[in-house]
Amino acid sequence: MSDLLEVLRQAVEQQGQAAVAKTLGYSRSTISLVLAGKYTGRTELVLAKVKEELGKVTCPYTGDSIALTVCKTMANSKAPTHNRVKMAHWQACRQCPVNCSKGE
Repeated sequence: MSDLLEVLRQAVEQQGQAAVAKTLGYSRSTISLVLAGKYTGRTELVLAKVKEELGKVTCPYTGDSIALTVCKTMANSKAPTHNRVKMAHWQACRQCPVNCSKGE
C-alpha cells in the first residue's frame, strides 16, 4: 500500500494534483486527503486505480517499463495480423507471466 502511495506522490509531483486526479477519475480533494492519510472513504479503491492507471510493469517481450493500462490494452487486443512485429509481440503476450488481461 505504501508503494502505491509513493507512486501517487511522485505522479502528483511530476504532473500536478489536478492532472493526476483527472487521470484517476477522482477529485483533487480526494487525492489530497489520500496523500495526507485523512481520506474517510475506501482508500483501497483509490489505490487500486493508482495501480491500474499509474502502475508500471516490465514487459518481458520488450524489456521496457510500461503502464499497466498499456499492458492490458495489448493483452486484450485482437491479433494484429497486418504487422508481423506487432503480431510477434501479441503472441508473446499470450504466454506472458505478467499478462495484464488476468486483471491483476
